[in-house]
Amino acid sequence: MQCSLDRLIAPSFYKVHNSIEDYTHFWLCGGRGSTKSSFVSVEIILGIMKNADTNAVVLRKVGAYLKDSVFSQLEWAIEKLGVSDMWDIKASVPEMVYKKTGQKILFRGADKVQKLKSTKVTHGYIRYIWYEELDEFCGMKEIRSINQSMMRGGEKFTVFYSYNPPQNRRSWVNREALKKRDDMLVHKSTYLDVPKNWLGEQFFLEAKYLKKLHINQYNHEYLGEVTGTGGEIFDNLEVVKLSDEEVKSFDNIKCGVDFGFAADPFVYVVCFYHNNKLFIFDEIYAKGMTNHNAAEKIFEKGFANKLIVCDSAEPKSINDLRMFGLRVRGARKGPDSIEYGIRFLQSLERIVIDPERCPNVTREFSEYELERDTDGEFKSVYPDKNNHTIDAVRYALEDEITKKKARVIKRSELDL
Repeated sequence: MQCSLDRLIAPSFYKVHNSIEDYTHFWLCGGRGSTKSSFVSVEIILGIMKNADTNAVVLRKVGAYLKDSVFSQLEWAIEKLGVSDMWDIKASVPEMVYKKTGQKILFRGADKVQKLKSTKVTHGYIRYIWYEELDEFCGMKEIRSINQSMMRGGEKFTVFYSYNPPQNRRSWVNREALKKRDDMLVHKSTYLDVPKNWLGEQFFLEAKYLKKLHINQYNHEYLGEVTGTGGEIFDNLEVVKLSDEEVKSFDNIKCGVDFGFAADPFVYVVCFYHNNKLFIFDEIYAKGMTNHNAAEKIFEKGFANKLIVCDSAEPKSINDLRMFGLRVRGARKGPDSIEYGIRFLQSLERIVIDPERCPNVTREFSEYELERDTDGEFKSVYPDKNNHTIDAVRYALEDEITKKKARVIKRSELDL
Protein backbone atom coordinates (compact mmCIF):
# COMPACT_ATOMS: atom_id res chain seq x y z
CA MET A 1 0.00 0.00 0.00
CA GLN A 2 1.44 3.33 -1.04
CA CYS A 3 -0.75 5.49 1.22
CA SER A 4 -0.86 5.32 5.03
CA LEU A 5 -4.31 4.84 6.51
CA ASP A 6 -4.19 7.98 8.64
CA ARG A 7 -4.42 9.95 5.39
CA LEU A 8 -7.56 8.09 4.32
CA ILE A 9 -9.45 7.40 7.54
CA ALA A 10 -10.56 10.28 9.75
CA PRO A 11 -9.48 10.05 13.41
CA SER A 12 -13.07 9.42 14.55
CA PHE A 13 -12.99 6.11 12.65
CA TYR A 14 -9.77 4.72 14.15
CA LYS A 15 -11.71 2.88 16.86
CA VAL A 16 -14.10 1.39 14.29
CA HIS A 17 -11.18 0.29 12.11
CA ASN A 18 -9.53 -1.44 15.08
CA SER A 19 -12.82 -3.17 15.93
CA ILE A 20 -13.57 -4.66 12.49
CA GLU A 21 -12.96 -8.21 13.73
CA ASP A 22 -14.97 -7.70 16.93
CA TYR A 23 -18.42 -6.97 15.45
CA THR A 24 -20.62 -8.04 12.56
CA HIS A 25 -22.97 -5.07 12.11
CA PHE A 26 -21.58 -1.53 11.84
CA TRP A 27 -24.18 1.25 11.91
CA LEU A 28 -22.38 4.37 10.72
CA CYS A 29 -24.51 7.49 11.01
CA GLY A 30 -23.32 10.97 10.33
CA GLY A 31 -23.93 14.28 8.66
CA ARG A 32 -22.60 15.72 5.43
CA GLY A 33 -18.83 15.47 5.07
CA SER A 34 -18.37 12.99 7.91
CA THR A 35 -16.42 10.65 5.54
CA LYS A 36 -18.34 7.55 6.61
CA SER A 37 -18.64 6.35 3.01
CA SER A 38 -14.93 6.92 2.44
CA PHE A 39 -14.18 4.84 5.53
CA VAL A 40 -16.36 1.93 4.37
CA SER A 41 -14.86 1.91 0.88
CA VAL A 42 -11.33 1.73 2.30
CA GLU A 43 -12.28 -1.07 4.71
CA ILE A 44 -13.83 -3.17 1.93
CA ILE A 45 -10.79 -2.88 -0.36
CA LEU A 46 -8.39 -3.63 2.50
CA GLY A 47 -10.52 -6.51 3.74
CA ILE A 48 -10.76 -8.26 0.39
CA MET A 49 -7.03 -7.91 -0.28
CA LYS A 50 -6.25 -9.27 3.19
CA ASN A 51 -8.74 -12.16 3.24
CA ALA A 52 -8.39 -14.29 0.11
CA ASP A 53 -11.72 -16.12 0.39
CA THR A 54 -13.95 -13.05 0.77
CA ASN A 55 -16.08 -10.98 -1.60
CA ALA A 56 -18.37 -7.95 -1.20
CA VAL A 57 -21.83 -6.84 -2.25
CA VAL A 58 -22.61 -3.12 -2.24
CA LEU A 59 -26.24 -2.04 -2.29
CA ARG A 60 -28.40 1.00 -2.91
CA LYS A 61 -32.17 0.83 -2.79
CA VAL A 62 -32.34 2.13 -6.37
CA GLY A 63 -29.87 0.44 -8.69
CA ALA A 64 -29.61 3.46 -11.00
CA TYR A 65 -27.75 5.34 -8.26
CA LEU A 66 -24.94 2.81 -7.86
CA LYS A 67 -22.50 4.00 -10.50
CA ASP A 68 -22.36 7.64 -9.46
CA SER A 69 -22.14 6.93 -5.74
CA VAL A 70 -20.72 3.74 -4.23
CA PHE A 71 -18.99 2.58 -7.41
CA SER A 72 -17.16 5.90 -7.71
CA GLN A 73 -16.41 5.82 -3.98
CA LEU A 74 -14.71 2.42 -4.22
CA GLU A 75 -12.76 3.59 -7.29
CA TRP A 76 -11.52 6.44 -5.12
CA ALA A 77 -10.42 4.02 -2.38
CA ILE A 78 -8.52 1.83 -4.85
CA GLU A 79 -6.73 4.85 -6.28
CA LYS A 80 -5.89 6.41 -2.90
CA LEU A 81 -4.57 3.11 -1.57
CA GLY A 82 -2.25 2.99 -4.58
CA VAL A 83 -3.46 -0.40 -5.82
CA SER A 84 -5.14 0.52 -9.11
CA ASP A 85 -2.94 -1.89 -11.07
CA MET A 86 -4.20 -4.79 -8.91
CA TRP A 87 -7.87 -4.29 -9.71
CA ASP A 88 -9.95 -4.79 -12.84
CA ILE A 89 -12.70 -2.16 -12.71
CA LYS A 90 -15.68 -2.98 -14.94
CA ALA A 91 -17.94 0.05 -15.03
CA SER A 92 -20.37 -1.43 -17.56
CA VAL A 93 -21.29 -4.46 -15.41
CA PRO A 94 -20.66 -2.95 -12.79
CA GLU A 95 -18.19 -4.95 -10.71
CA MET A 96 -14.61 -4.86 -9.48
CA VAL A 97 -12.24 -7.85 -9.56
CA TYR A 98 -9.08 -8.32 -7.51
CA LYS A 99 -6.80 -9.69 -10.22
CA LYS A 100 -4.60 -11.81 -7.96
CA THR A 101 -7.40 -14.09 -6.73
CA GLY A 102 -10.53 -13.29 -8.74
CA GLN A 103 -12.37 -11.96 -5.68
CA LYS A 104 -15.19 -9.60 -6.56
CA ILE A 105 -17.09 -6.56 -5.43
CA LEU A 106 -20.63 -6.78 -6.81
CA PHE A 107 -23.06 -3.87 -7.03
CA ARG A 108 -26.78 -4.43 -6.68
CA GLY A 109 -29.94 -2.37 -6.49
CA ALA A 110 -32.66 -3.52 -4.11
CA ASP A 111 -35.46 -2.36 -6.40
CA LYS A 112 -36.60 -5.99 -6.50
CA VAL A 113 -35.36 -7.80 -3.40
CA GLN A 114 -36.31 -11.27 -4.67
CA LYS A 115 -33.73 -11.01 -7.46
CA LEU A 116 -30.94 -10.58 -4.90
CA LYS A 117 -31.38 -14.22 -3.87
CA SER A 118 -29.58 -15.23 -7.06
CA THR A 119 -26.43 -13.28 -6.11
CA LYS A 120 -23.53 -15.74 -6.17
CA VAL A 121 -19.73 -15.69 -6.25
CA THR A 122 -17.51 -18.37 -7.79
CA HIS A 123 -14.64 -18.00 -5.32
CA GLY A 124 -15.03 -17.92 -1.55
CA TYR A 125 -18.08 -16.30 0.06
CA ILE A 126 -19.66 -12.87 0.54
CA ARG A 127 -18.22 -11.44 3.75
CA TYR A 128 -18.69 -7.70 3.21
CA ILE A 129 -22.13 -6.15 2.69
CA TRP A 130 -22.61 -2.40 2.42
CA TYR A 131 -25.98 -0.65 2.58
CA GLU A 132 -25.39 2.93 1.43
CA GLU A 133 -28.13 5.50 2.19
CA LEU A 134 -29.74 2.97 4.51
CA ASP A 135 -32.80 5.13 5.13
CA GLU A 136 -33.86 4.65 1.48
CA PHE A 137 -34.58 0.97 2.18
CA CYS A 138 -38.05 -0.13 3.26
CA GLY A 139 -37.24 -1.38 6.75
CA MET A 140 -35.52 -4.10 8.75
CA LYS A 141 -37.69 -6.83 7.27
CA GLU A 142 -36.23 -6.01 3.85
CA ILE A 143 -32.70 -5.75 5.27
CA ARG A 144 -33.03 -9.10 7.06
CA SER A 145 -34.25 -10.75 3.88
CA ILE A 146 -31.22 -9.50 1.97
CA ASN A 147 -28.80 -10.46 4.74
CA GLN A 148 -30.26 -13.96 4.93
CA SER A 149 -29.58 -14.36 1.20
CA MET A 150 -26.03 -13.01 1.38
CA MET A 151 -24.65 -14.21 4.71
CA ARG A 152 -23.98 -17.84 3.88
CA GLY A 153 -20.98 -20.12 3.61
CA GLY A 154 -18.53 -18.24 5.81
CA GLU A 155 -17.59 -17.88 9.45
CA LYS A 156 -17.05 -14.10 9.65
CA PHE A 157 -19.24 -11.37 8.16
CA THR A 158 -18.95 -7.59 8.13
CA VAL A 159 -22.05 -5.55 7.32
CA PHE A 160 -21.89 -1.76 6.97
CA TYR A 161 -24.98 0.46 7.21
CA SER A 162 -24.14 4.07 6.29
CA TYR A 163 -26.73 6.82 6.50
CA ASN A 164 -27.62 10.34 7.54
CA PRO A 165 -30.25 9.85 10.28
CA PRO A 166 -33.74 10.85 9.06
CA GLN A 167 -35.19 13.86 10.86
CA ASN A 168 -38.23 11.89 12.02
CA ARG A 169 -37.44 10.31 15.39
CA ARG A 170 -39.82 7.45 14.66
CA SER A 171 -38.18 6.51 11.36
CA TRP A 172 -37.37 2.80 11.31
CA VAL A 173 -33.66 3.59 10.90
CA ASN A 174 -33.50 5.74 14.02
CA ARG A 175 -35.49 3.22 16.05
CA GLU A 176 -33.35 0.31 14.92
CA ALA A 177 -30.10 2.08 15.79
CA LEU A 178 -31.23 2.30 19.41
CA LYS A 179 -31.52 -1.47 19.77
CA LYS A 180 -28.78 -3.29 21.61
CA ARG A 181 -26.97 -6.27 20.10
CA ASP A 182 -23.67 -7.75 21.20
CA ASP A 183 -22.49 -8.00 17.59
CA MET A 184 -23.48 -4.44 16.65
CA LEU A 185 -21.47 -1.21 16.82
CA VAL A 186 -23.20 2.15 16.34
CA HIS A 187 -20.88 5.02 15.42
CA LYS A 188 -21.69 8.68 14.86
CA SER A 189 -19.43 11.12 13.03
CA THR A 190 -19.56 14.71 11.74
CA TYR A 191 -17.48 16.94 9.51
CA LEU A 192 -16.00 18.46 12.67
CA ASP A 193 -14.12 15.18 13.21
CA VAL A 194 -12.43 15.43 9.79
CA PRO A 195 -9.14 17.24 9.02
CA LYS A 196 -10.10 20.61 7.58
CA ASN A 197 -7.91 20.32 4.50
CA TRP A 198 -9.75 17.11 3.46
CA LEU A 199 -12.97 19.00 2.89
CA GLY A 200 -11.67 22.41 1.92
CA GLU A 201 -12.36 25.89 3.26
CA GLN A 202 -15.54 26.36 1.21
CA PHE A 203 -17.21 23.34 2.82
CA PHE A 204 -16.78 24.91 6.26
CA LEU A 205 -18.02 28.28 5.03
CA GLU A 206 -21.21 26.68 3.66
CA ALA A 207 -21.76 24.86 6.95
CA LYS A 208 -21.24 28.09 8.91
CA TYR A 209 -23.69 29.95 6.68
CA LEU A 210 -26.43 27.32 7.12
CA LYS A 211 -25.83 27.25 10.86
CA LYS A 212 -26.49 30.98 11.02
CA LEU A 213 -29.48 30.83 8.66
CA HIS A 214 -31.29 27.64 9.76
CA ILE A 215 -29.89 26.04 12.91
CA ASN A 216 -32.22 23.01 12.77
CA GLN A 217 -31.31 22.25 9.17
CA TYR A 218 -27.64 22.63 10.05
CA ASN A 219 -27.98 20.27 13.00
CA HIS A 220 -29.59 17.66 10.78
CA GLU A 221 -27.59 18.02 7.55
CA TYR A 222 -24.13 18.63 9.00
CA LEU A 223 -24.27 17.17 12.51
CA GLY A 224 -26.53 14.22 11.64
CA GLU A 225 -28.89 14.95 14.51
CA VAL A 226 -32.45 13.63 14.68
CA THR A 227 -34.12 17.01 14.92
CA GLY A 228 -37.70 16.20 13.94
CA THR A 229 -39.22 18.08 11.02
CA GLY A 230 -42.19 19.58 12.78
CA GLY A 231 -44.28 17.98 10.07
CA GLU A 232 -45.04 14.72 11.84
CA ILE A 233 -48.76 14.07 11.46
CA PHE A 234 -49.25 11.58 14.30
CA ASP A 235 -47.59 12.63 17.54
CA ASN A 236 -49.72 10.25 19.61
CA LEU A 237 -48.07 7.01 18.48
CA GLU A 238 -46.80 4.33 20.83
CA VAL A 239 -44.88 1.55 19.11
CA VAL A 240 -44.85 -1.31 21.62
CA LYS A 241 -45.10 -5.09 21.57
CA LEU A 242 -48.49 -6.35 22.74
CA SER A 243 -48.74 -9.60 24.68
CA ASP A 244 -50.97 -12.45 23.52
CA GLU A 245 -53.04 -11.94 26.69
CA GLU A 246 -53.70 -8.30 25.80
CA VAL A 247 -54.75 -9.17 22.26
CA LYS A 248 -57.09 -11.91 23.49
CA SER A 249 -58.83 -9.38 25.73
CA PHE A 250 -59.73 -7.06 22.84
CA ASP A 251 -63.45 -7.12 22.05
CA ASN A 252 -64.48 -4.07 20.00
CA ILE A 253 -62.64 -5.27 16.90
CA LYS A 254 -62.52 -3.09 13.78
CA CYS A 255 -61.28 -4.30 10.39
CA GLY A 256 -60.49 -2.37 7.21
CA VAL A 257 -59.24 -3.06 3.69
CA ASP A 258 -57.48 -0.84 1.16
CA PHE A 259 -57.36 -2.58 -2.20
CA GLY A 260 -54.27 -2.84 -4.40
CA PHE A 261 -52.60 -5.31 -6.70
CA ALA A 262 -49.67 -4.24 -8.86
CA ALA A 263 -48.18 -0.86 -7.93
CA ASP A 264 -50.05 -0.62 -4.62
CA PRO A 265 -50.40 -3.35 -1.98
CA PHE A 266 -53.55 -5.05 -0.76
CA VAL A 267 -53.88 -4.02 2.89
CA TYR A 268 -55.99 -5.52 5.67
CA VAL A 269 -55.78 -4.21 9.24
CA VAL A 270 -57.29 -5.34 12.55
CA CYS A 271 -57.79 -2.81 15.37
CA PHE A 272 -59.26 -2.51 18.84
CA TYR A 273 -60.91 0.80 19.68
CA HIS A 274 -61.83 1.71 23.25
CA ASN A 275 -62.09 4.84 25.38
CA ASN A 276 -60.41 7.13 22.82
CA LYS A 277 -57.50 4.72 22.40
CA LEU A 278 -56.67 2.66 19.30
CA PHE A 279 -54.65 -0.56 19.26
CA ILE A 280 -53.54 -1.90 15.85
CA PHE A 281 -52.40 -5.49 16.20
CA ASP A 282 -52.65 -7.40 12.91
CA GLU A 283 -52.11 -6.77 9.21
CA ILE A 284 -51.88 -8.24 5.72
CA TYR A 285 -49.74 -6.19 3.34
CA ALA A 286 -48.85 -7.64 -0.06
CA LYS A 287 -48.55 -6.71 -3.72
CA GLY A 288 -49.87 -8.99 -6.44
CA MET A 289 -52.42 -10.63 -4.14
CA THR A 290 -55.66 -11.77 -5.78
CA ASN A 291 -58.98 -11.28 -4.02
CA HIS A 292 -59.25 -15.05 -3.56
CA ASN A 293 -55.83 -15.22 -1.87
CA ALA A 294 -56.70 -12.18 0.21
CA ALA A 295 -59.87 -13.84 1.46
CA GLU A 296 -57.93 -16.98 2.39
CA LYS A 297 -55.39 -14.90 4.34
CA ILE A 298 -58.15 -13.01 6.16
CA PHE A 299 -59.79 -16.29 7.21
CA GLU A 300 -56.41 -17.48 8.52
CA LYS A 301 -56.18 -14.39 10.75
CA GLY A 302 -59.22 -15.53 12.72
CA PHE A 303 -61.39 -12.42 12.49
CA ALA A 304 -63.42 -13.38 9.41
CA ASN A 305 -66.70 -13.06 11.32
CA LYS A 306 -66.07 -9.34 11.93
CA LEU A 307 -67.39 -6.66 9.59
CA ILE A 308 -64.72 -5.41 7.19
CA VAL A 309 -65.06 -1.89 5.79
CA CYS A 310 -63.39 -1.61 2.39
CA ASP A 311 -62.41 1.07 -0.07
CA SER A 312 -65.66 1.68 -1.97
CA ALA A 313 -63.76 2.56 -5.14
CA GLU A 314 -63.45 -1.21 -5.79
CA PRO A 315 -67.05 -2.56 -5.91
CA LYS A 316 -66.00 -5.66 -7.87
CA SER A 317 -63.37 -6.55 -5.29
CA ILE A 318 -65.86 -6.00 -2.48
CA ASN A 319 -68.30 -8.35 -4.21
CA ASP A 320 -65.52 -10.93 -4.65
CA LEU A 321 -64.75 -10.92 -0.93
CA ARG A 322 -68.44 -11.21 -0.15
CA MET A 323 -68.73 -14.20 -2.53
CA PHE A 324 -65.85 -15.84 -0.67
CA GLY A 325 -67.86 -15.63 2.57
CA LEU A 326 -66.59 -12.47 4.26
CA ARG A 327 -68.76 -9.78 5.88
CA VAL A 328 -67.82 -6.69 3.89
CA ARG A 329 -69.19 -3.33 2.88
CA GLY A 330 -67.82 -0.29 1.11
CA ALA A 331 -66.77 2.78 3.01
CA ARG A 332 -69.29 5.61 2.76
CA LYS A 333 -66.54 8.23 2.51
CA GLY A 334 -68.14 11.59 1.67
CA PRO A 335 -66.75 15.14 1.47
CA ASP A 336 -63.50 15.73 3.38
CA SER A 337 -63.53 12.13 4.65
CA ILE A 338 -59.75 11.82 4.32
CA GLU A 339 -58.99 15.01 6.20
CA TYR A 340 -61.59 14.35 8.88
CA GLY A 341 -60.48 10.74 9.29
CA ILE A 342 -56.85 11.74 9.83
CA ARG A 343 -57.87 14.45 12.29
CA PHE A 344 -59.89 11.86 14.17
CA LEU A 345 -56.78 9.66 14.43
CA GLN A 346 -54.74 12.67 15.57
CA SER A 347 -57.30 13.40 18.28
CA LEU A 348 -56.99 9.97 19.89
CA GLU A 349 -55.28 9.77 23.24
CA ARG A 350 -53.05 6.99 21.96
CA ILE A 351 -52.46 4.99 18.79
CA VAL A 352 -50.67 1.83 19.91
CA ILE A 353 -49.06 -0.30 17.19
CA ASP A 354 -47.32 -3.64 17.65
CA PRO A 355 -44.22 -3.42 15.41
CA GLU A 356 -43.77 -7.20 15.18
CA ARG A 357 -47.35 -7.99 14.26
CA CYS A 358 -47.74 -4.87 12.10
CA PRO A 359 -44.39 -3.74 10.61
CA ASN A 360 -45.97 -1.94 7.65
CA VAL A 361 -48.56 -0.14 9.78
CA THR A 362 -45.72 0.94 12.05
CA ARG A 363 -43.64 2.23 9.15
CA GLU A 364 -46.41 4.18 7.43
CA PHE A 365 -47.84 5.78 10.57
CA SER A 366 -44.38 6.64 11.93
CA GLU A 367 -43.11 8.21 8.70
CA TYR A 368 -46.29 9.99 7.60
CA GLU A 369 -45.38 13.66 7.42
CA LEU A 370 -46.57 16.88 5.83
CA GLU A 371 -44.71 17.81 2.68
CA ARG A 372 -43.07 21.17 2.05
CA ASP A 373 -43.67 23.58 -0.82
CA THR A 374 -40.97 25.29 -2.89
CA ASP A 375 -40.53 27.92 -0.15
CA GLY A 376 -39.89 25.27 2.47
CA GLU A 377 -43.23 25.77 4.19
CA PHE A 378 -45.48 22.86 5.13
CA LYS A 379 -48.36 22.19 2.76
CA SER A 380 -51.84 22.26 4.26
CA VAL A 381 -53.01 19.02 2.61
CA TYR A 382 -52.20 15.53 3.83
CA PRO A 383 -49.92 13.63 1.40
CA ASP A 384 -51.52 10.86 -0.65
CA LYS A 385 -48.64 8.40 -0.72
CA ASN A 386 -47.25 5.68 1.52
CA ASN A 387 -50.55 5.76 3.41
CA HIS A 388 -52.20 2.45 2.45
CA THR A 389 -52.45 1.18 6.02
CA ILE A 390 -53.64 4.60 7.20
CA ASP A 391 -56.48 4.46 4.67
CA ALA A 392 -57.40 0.95 5.81
CA VAL A 393 -57.51 2.11 9.45
CA ARG A 394 -59.72 5.05 8.47
CA TYR A 395 -62.16 2.66 6.78
CA ALA A 396 -62.11 0.33 9.79
CA LEU A 397 -63.04 3.21 12.12
CA GLU A 398 -65.53 4.88 9.79
CA ASP A 399 -68.52 4.37 12.14
CA GLU A 400 -66.62 5.87 15.07
CA ILE A 401 -65.44 8.78 12.93
CA THR A 402 -69.00 9.42 11.70
CA LYS A 403 -70.38 9.38 15.26
CA LYS A 404 -67.82 11.92 16.43
CA LYS A 405 -68.45 14.14 13.42
CA ALA A 406 -72.19 14.08 14.13
CA ARG A 407 -71.58 15.09 17.76
CA VAL A 408 -69.36 17.98 16.69
CA ILE A 409 -71.96 19.22 14.19
CA LYS A 410 -74.73 18.99 16.81
CA ARG A 411 -72.68 20.96 19.33
CA SER A 412 -71.94 23.65 16.76
CA GLU A 413 -75.65 23.95 15.95
CA LEU A 414 -76.48 24.33 19.65
CA ASP A 415 -73.86 27.05 19.97
CA LEU A 416 -75.60 28.95 17.19
